[in-house]
Amino acid sequence: STARADVFADGDQVMLQIGPYVYHTSEETYHNSAPKLIGVEWESASRWELGASYFENTFYQPCVYIYGGKRWFLRSADQGFYIKLTGGPLYGYKDEYEDKVPLNNNGLGLAIIPAVGYQYKRANAQLVIVGTAAIMLTFGYDVWK
Repeated sequence: STARADVFADGDQVMLQIGPYVYHTSEETYHNSAPKLIGVEWESASRWELGASYFENTFYQPCVYIYGGKRWFLRSADQGFYIKLTGGPLYGYKDEYEDKVPLNNNGLGLAIIPAVGYQYKRANAQLVIVGTAAIMLTFGYDVWK
């Protein structure tokens, strides 16, 4: 508990996440629908977040997304629903796919990614909106609360 007090504040949490599936709005058959996303995310008690994830993009290129953002729980009868917005550098969209990410130069671009999700105890599921091109399904688990 001493190490926790030195690193984390009350209410902080660390989540591991996976992204097993992406639905593409385009009917192109060569698009990757299994991104193999793996990520880690720290969230403060005030719901500000820092995170990083590794995945294969739509065109099977390895990518890294490092981001900051915030999560807002919706006020409803069921308190588990939330929206989230993250943004930061995205590396990996290269060569003929550079134009798929705004402000991309030699594979380094900028991403702003919204999501909607549901938190149940320590687990969550999200639908991540990937521009106008796709919707990704992710699952997370809070390993540190």
